[in-house]
Amino acid sequence: MIVYATINRCVNNKIALPASPRLSTGDSRSDEAFPNLSPGHPQRWNILWILCGSLVLVVVSVSSLNVAIPAVQRGLGATATELQWIIDSYAVVFAGALLPAGALGDRFGRRGALMWGLAVFGIAAAAGMLADTPTQLIASRSAMGLGAALIMPATLSIVATVFGPEERGKAIAIWAGFAGAGGVVGLLSSGVLLERFWWGSVFAVNIPIVVLLSAAVLWLVPTSKDPDATPFDPAGAVLSMLGLGGLVFGVIEGAEKGWTSPESFGGFGLGLLALTAFVVWELRSDHPLLDPRFFANRDFSVGCFTITVAFFGIFGMFFVTTQFLQFVQGYDPLATGLRILPYALVLLVVAPLAARAADRHGARIVIASGAFVGAAGFAWLALLEVGSSSWTLAGGLATVAIGTGLLMPPATTALVASLPPAKAGVGSAMNDTTREVGGALGIAVVGALLKVGYSDSLGTATDALDAEARHIADDSIGGLLAVAAQLPPAQAEPLVAAGRVAFVDGQALGLGVAAALLFTTAVVVLAALPGGHR
Repeated sequence: MIVYATINRCVNNKIALPASPRLSTGDSRSDEAFPNLSPGHPQRWNILWILCGSLVLVVVSVSSLNVAIPAVQRGLGATATELQWIIDSYAVVFAGALLPAGALGDRFGRRGALMWGLAVFGIAAAAGMLADTPTQLIASRSAMGLGAALIMPATLSIVATVFGPEERGKAIAIWAGFAGAGGVVGLLSSGVLLERFWWGSVFAVNIPIVVLLSAAVLWLVPTSKDPDATPFDPAGAVLSMLGLGGLVFGVIEGAEKGWTSPESFGGFGLGLLALTAFVVWELRSDHPLLDPRFFANRDFSVGCFTITVAFFGIFGMFFVTTQFLQFVQGYDPLATGLRILPYALVLLVVAPLAARAADRHGARIVIASGAFVGAAGFAWLALLEVGSSSWTLAGGLATVAIGTGLLMPPATTALVASLPPAKAGVGSAMNDTTREVGGALGIAVVGALLKVGYSDSLGTATDALDAEARHIADDSIGGLLAVAAQLPPAQAEPLVAAGRVAFVDGQALGLGVAAALLFTTAVVVLAALPGGHR
């Protein structure tokens, strides 16, 4: 990447931009392609905080509605399927639209994409606040996903263009820290709002934030785009949306209805067919949306793989630990958010330090070290017991935060900096896509493993119940607690105790697999990325 001022200078003087520099793996030639570069935009740090605020707005909306689901169900009378799609419609549209949205920012201007994204997001949030049927809320969440897809890649691509090479890694590290911490902010903010207000408050709070951010963007944020005005690739955009949207849909439906269900099978089939067609089309296109040949670049492919696995673990961790705190240890949503807060605080401290470490020791060592530490953190959390203290939980969360805080910034820099500057939006969108796909897989796979471990451990504890109650209790810890609430204490207490132990056993299975995957990722990074020092 090169800074915004340099792009303008190159365009005005008709100087060819350097292609695909290596800025992230410790290659000593990293900056030789950029002699005498400007340090960046004079307001770059103020711009960074505006962009991080826009980023957090998007990430918060991924997690904030999870703790509001009971209130939404009471307020709108939504069925279980409708509740699922109130949550998942955002993720499906968001993941599917990211690559086309990033390409639109490259072609027509990244600040414009950010402004349009904020506008769509704010209007959709207002519609969600006023929704009085589940269908209306699903539609508004889908529109919020579209706005988010315009916002998120624009924030990272603008960061990459307003900072010079000496500070770009640090800026991306701060961006990555806020991207990782935003999920916890969503849980905590929703808990605070739901203590005092109705479920619509989790949508209403977005409106003044969007207005303030839009004004700040217009005031300070410069625009940038592909200086060659590369034509947009509508066929590639449609195929990528169908492919990624179908893949995420298949993952979500597989976790809910089974991996061989028609919905899951159809989603995977559509996704794989569309992605295959996308690759064939892009290889033949004169102006591809995302050139598949980029994956031959180890920085790009290893960056994608590492971020996918990291967010697989992070989203899976949030999915099970929020249930552990509420169903097993009995905390309310606000107390749950407070107990997960150590993850966000540690991540925000560690992520900026990772950029310095990568400059000194090379990204290969830092990414691999982060993956090893993160794997240890997931293994720590897999050992939680029913009566584990909040300090024990905090220690595991902090260890995961140290690991992911170390690996995310250099992996993000590796991915984004491996592409030509004109493709900053597409590179940013690819980074965001790996996060979304990894997160969806994490929730689905860790959730499925949780269910397997829970059912196996529960064993015959529910045999005394009637068929309907047994089916509900065997399905989830939440269902078991609802059944137990209708039973006399002598029968309810041993059932609840067995259910809590079974949940912890399932949690151990899911997080143990996440730990193994991240450990494997560390080995892959050491083998695939070149060594060296910057």
